[in-house]
Amino acid sequence: MNYVRALAFAAMAAATVVTATGCAVARDQQTTGAYVDDAAITTKVKAKMVEDKTVAASSISVETLNGTVQLSGFAKSSAERAQAESIARSVAHVKSVKNDIVVRP
Repeated sequence: MNYVRALAFAAMAAATVVTATGCAVARDQQTTGAYVDDAAITTKVKAKMVEDKTVAASSISVETLNGTVQLSGFAKSSAERAQAESIARSVAHVKSVKNDIVVRP
């Protein structure tokens, strides 16, 4: 249910961005369509992390630009770091993943 709620929130946020910005957004003149796609990818990755009890979703930031997902933040183990990357790679339309998560001892 959290996944559906997160997707609904992302759709509302994306609609707000589309109506507020017009044809292009400031992120290197990325088109609105690409920006909305990236926002949807980010939301799907975060929702899957929330569902996965082995990943502390609140400690990991997710950003997407042109289909490339960047993960940052902190993990408790290398297994958690790897699982977060695996989750990101499993989302549709993700072109690549840059994993900058730091493992804290």
